[in-house]
Amino acid sequence: MYQNKPSSQNNTLTPSDTDAFADILIDRKRRFYIIVAALLALFLSALDTLIMGAAMPTIVADLGGLHLYSWVFSVYLLTRAVSLPIFGKLCDLIDNKKLYVISIVIFILSSIFAGVSYSMVQLTLSRALQGIGAGGNFALAYIVLADISPPEKRGKMMALISFVWGLSSVLGPTLGGFIVNYFSWRWIFFINIPLGSLALVGITLYLKETREKKSKASIDYLGALILSMMILALLTAFMLGERTYRWASPQIIGLLGIAIISSIAFYYTEKRAIEPILPLGFFRVRGFSFGNGSAFFASFGIFSLSAYSPLFIQGALGKSPIELGIAMVPLSLGWSIGALVCGHMVHLLKEKPSALFGSGLLVAGSCLTLSFSISTSLIMFSIVLAVAGLGMGFVSISTLLLVQNSLSDSDLGIATASHQFSRTLAGTIGIGISGSFVTAKLSKAMNGLANLDFSDKASFTLPAQMHHSVETLFKPEVLSLLSADTQNALQEAVAQGVTMVFWASVFAAFICLFFSYKLPAGKGFSKISKID
Repeated sequence: MYQNKPSSQNNTLTPSDTDAFADILIDRKRRFYIIVAALLALFLSALDTLIMGAAMPTIVADLGGLHLYSWVFSVYLLTRAVSLPIFGKLCDLIDNKKLYVISIVIFILSSIFAGVSYSMVQLTLSRALQGIGAGGNFALAYIVLADISPPEKRGKMMALISFVWGLSSVLGPTLGGFIVNYFSWRWIFFINIPLGSLALVGITLYLKETREKKSKASIDYLGALILSMMILALLTAFMLGERTYRWASPQIIGLLGIAIISSIAFYYTEKRAIEPILPLGFFRVRGFSFGNGSAFFASFGIFSLSAYSPLFIQGALGKSPIELGIAMVPLSLGWSIGALVCGHMVHLLKEKPSALFGSGLLVAGSCLTLSFSISTSLIMFSIVLAVAGLGMGFVSISTLLLVQNSLSDSDLGIATASHQFSRTLAGTIGIGISGSFVTAKLSKAMNGLANLDFSDKASFTLPAQMHHSVETLFKPEVLSLLSADTQNALQEAVAQGVTMVFWASVFAAFICLFFSYKLPAGKGFSKISKID
């Protein structure tokens, strides 16, 4: 079953031996507690990605530091992305329990530091540390639940994780608003302490190692450092591009240059490393490369839709924030339902057909967005987002299982983390590129509005508002200062700009479908092939 899989070491346990070993060490009760602890840690880390939105205006009013507003979000995503592949590799070298305890402790301590912040600088630094702990929690949740489950049951475990993701995306903004209104914004972080401690106790008491780790592990510190530089430079460039700096600005060009130089250095470093952080030979394995490729382009499309559909709903359709929130829920629910169904049915449907089915739904949903206009109903919008989300649920689970099973059991950590990292990287790049389309279209519209009808009390201009945040253009207090003609012009500009995002999502969905078609077509978990 696994004879031809590349590995950085020779396995001493076959997959069947490992599964039997796991069953001996972990009974049903212990397995239940491990699953609950892992999902709780994951839930808190996922929640902290989304819960901040409702609290940030209050935090800024309390701490000041408006210029660091976006970095409170961005630095969390950056450090989380950097830590994902590193924790994934370490899981193949070091005891999982030790790593899990470290990541949860980092997350709890950083939550305390964030909760007692007296300045935006301290909060930003705390969020950076929190992102490292969150990256460890994300990587380890997937890896540990895969470790304690035989390959044919991994789909159900991965589906549980996706369900937790969907739950956090629905609860995050609502819970954030509730805490700010009835308690203090500091409890957004303090709530992590008791819940995170429960997860820590569960992992400490019940988690046992089921995979044999290397007795003399050589950690690729230089490779990890260079990889971190490459990720930070690349993601920062796409986060700042056309928001803070133009794509052709020295700052963005410099960041992209650092990313390119780092990638070249990383290539040569990994070729010489005894135990590389990311063995380059993995990319010759069909399931690994095409599985991650399919997940990358699916994430590119779905995160672009998720990021700019709200702008279309509020800016082009003229809906209220409450209507906007309700309309976006089907995307998360569709994703969660798709993942749950795929996880429970993948042993019957098999991975490649599941990926093709999900890619087809993603293509269908993305293509339907091209029919949207300022007269599109909110119900139709939600249905289309639900179809796209359902497709993403199938793609995310089926490709993850293929990537996990394309490598040897000893490389499960890096296989799992590579899939998560592909999705994180794609989401950031997709949102960055899509943001450029919207900004360019709105900038052109601004230049065409020669006579803007502001009230005498207005102390700002549309271009200034757009530069700060596109979404602020469509707040009721801003729209009330504009004439009906100006509002209509803005609605049309938003519709045209976000339509470019829809086209990008369609393009990404078709590439995802192609990669899914190129996945190895084996019987369940038994056939692994290489790229010729």
